[in-house]
Amino acid sequence: MTNKAPSFEELANAQPHLAKHRTLLLNADFQPISYSPLSLVPWTKVLWWMVKGDMTGKPRVRVVEEYDDVFINSINKKIPLPSVIAYANYVKMPQHIKFSRYNIFLRDDFTCQYTGEKLPPSKLTFDHVIPQDKGGKTNWENIVACSQRINQLKTNLSLKQFKRRYGYSLLRNPYTPTSYELQNRGRQFPPRYLHESWRDYLYWDTELKD
Repeated sequence: MTNKAPSFEELANAQPHLAKHRTLLLNADFQPISYSPLSLVPWTKVLWWMVKGDMTGKPRVRVVEEYDDVFINSINKKIPLPSVIAYANYVKMPQHIKFSRYNIFLRDDFTCQYTGEKLPPSKLTFDHVIPQDKGGKTNWENIVACSQRINQLKTNLSLKQFKRRYGYSLLRNPYTPTSYELQNRGRQFPPRYLHESWRDYLYWDTELKD
């Protein structure tokens, strides 16, 4: 009777400590797939790509950097956990932009569009410029980032009513951003944690702090 090889799920369950380690995914040109959010993938997906590449002879990714002291206990060997990988062939990125709360904040530079106040995501919400009860839609052209305080003031007021009553005007009309624009804006907001092996492949528009 032969021993059955463990599944990927069993390997993952046996190594919960690896869950906190992520691998930076680059395109074949060594540029990050995404800056916002940063293109990080779990070790299980990395291992699957590596194993599948070995089986088919057509590797999907190549290892660029490895963690010095983190290993995957595979079936019969220890594999250094990659910290940076790149697609073997260039992958064209989709141009469709996901309409999400975070991307609204990113388009608007995490800034309330009525006061000009820059705030953390926890202090922001979104506002319907034309209120929903007046026919306003939930889309790129009618939603702006807004502080929670201002949102509570505006409620369902029109822009004219809001300015007349509280003196606030819209700083910039909402619009549909491009994927290129959001990528560039994402470079202004590096995540709190960056592994040292990632830094040579990332180019931020703000100074990184150790």
